Amino acid sequence: MERKFNKQPKLHIRTDDTVMVISGDEKGKKGKVLSVDFKKRRALVEGLNIVTKHVKPTANKPQGDIQKKEAPIHVSNLMLVDPKSGEATKIGRKKNDDGKLVRYSKKTGEVING
Repeated sequence: MERKFNKQPKLHIRTDDTVMVISGDEKGKKGKVLSVDFKKRRALVEGLNIVTKHVKPTANKPQGDIQKKEAPIHVSNLMLVDPKSGEATKIGRKKNDDGKLVRYSKKTGEVING
């Protein structure tokens, strides 16, 4: 079902959330989401999925360089960590008292801020 007004897909994670990787080489590790690419459905997680990048020699660095940096992870491989219990949890959406849509933890029922 396509959204009428905002064409950006709605994802279960946002920037500054703490997430746990549920599949892949980094399975079981936790980290903070630095950024989310909504079109590609990928998230950059701090300290996870480290790749090495070889940089060509330049005037500043005549030897070149090997840099280590984070690579994006698909959001289907990430699960939000509940701030209260510290465990991975599914996310639900419900309207609060103001009629605004908020995320809540299906494990504890607590509203997730952010």
